[in-house]
Amino acid sequence: MTQYVMRPSRLDDLDALIELAELSGPGFTSLPVDQARLTERLENSLKAFSGQLDEPQYGKYLMMMEHRPSGEVAGCAAVKAGTGIHEPFFNYRIITIAQTSQAAGKRYDMDVLVLTNEFVGYTEVGTLFLKAEHRGSGIGRMAAQSRYLLMATDETRFGEKVLAELRGVIDEDGRTPFWECLGKHFFKMTFREADHLSAVSDNQFILDLMPKYPVYIDLLPPEAAAVIGRCHADGVGAMKLLEWEGFRFERTVDIFDGGPMVACAREHIRTIRESRRVTVRAGTIDEPTTGMISNDRLEDFRCMKLEGQLMNEDEIILSTDILETLRLNPGDRARMWVRT
Repeated sequence: MTQYVMRPSRLDDLDALIELAELSGPGFTSLPVDQARLTERLENSLKAFSGQLDEPQYGKYLMMMEHRPSGEVAGCAAVKAGTGIHEPFFNYRIITIAQTSQAAGKRYDMDVLVLTNEFVGYTEVGTLFLKAEHRGSGIGRMAAQSRYLLMATDETRFGEKVLAELRGVIDEDGRTPFWECLGKHFFKMTFREADHLSAVSDNQFILDLMPKYPVYIDLLPPEAAAVIGRCHADGVGAMKLLEWEGFRFERTVDIFDGGPMVACAREHIRTIRESRRVTVRAGTIDEPTTGMISNDRLEDFRCMKLEGQLMNEDEIILSTDILETLRLNPGDRARMWVRT
């Protein structure tokens, strides 16, 4: 039996979401340990899924992973339809400056960090976090892929380009070399304080306090320069999944911890590109096909691992249990991605 299902978050998920935020640790900006902010996220997600937004292209969709046997919330994942619209989305772009002097007979290249807000209108996938006891057996992949199947339900609500931000190098005490050697000197606060403020404010403080001029990487201490573009140890698996989908590092990093940002055109994302719509039937499964399947409806989206039997390219047999979980009836259309 497929034990997990991704579903839209509900207002009564608040306690579970607070628990996930506490477990996620420092640097997980999209899950601040702030009840008011998390309540707002649940409210915004409800409006997005139910179509109550005046500007649906800027919806913020939060999904919960539910462990079906127990009803426990095992994790979450989210899609932010448009970034940098109502609040700036700052990052550092790494650019290379070529230095040449004929008189001195010298030529060399230097990398510098430039503050930008260049991802305006990108859709962002993020907030992917699972409780430790529910990791493994492809559950993280399921949570990640559900975001792309959600985007495929109604492409008019999402951007043509998609962004993902990974947490940078942070130790167990919440100390990050990049922040300690750079941001700390301009913000005069701890990393945790800046990270929390970024999560609960409109980010105007970043524009007020961040240096406006390029920062030469060679002038940073070696421990800070070494972590630029590197992700947290817990994010290595997520990075590999993103690369498998087609995301690429484009020399942009987070301004607080130096973690990498990766991007991909929506139409080139593997799960979206390889998925297709099929008609579902109820029946016995003798030769199972594996992958992912969703009900292909944004308003009551449901997604889970696929355990079905292909009849042909356009039809698949599912068990009654899976049909009920996805809220589908025989003859309905669903979206399927098949593992090859």
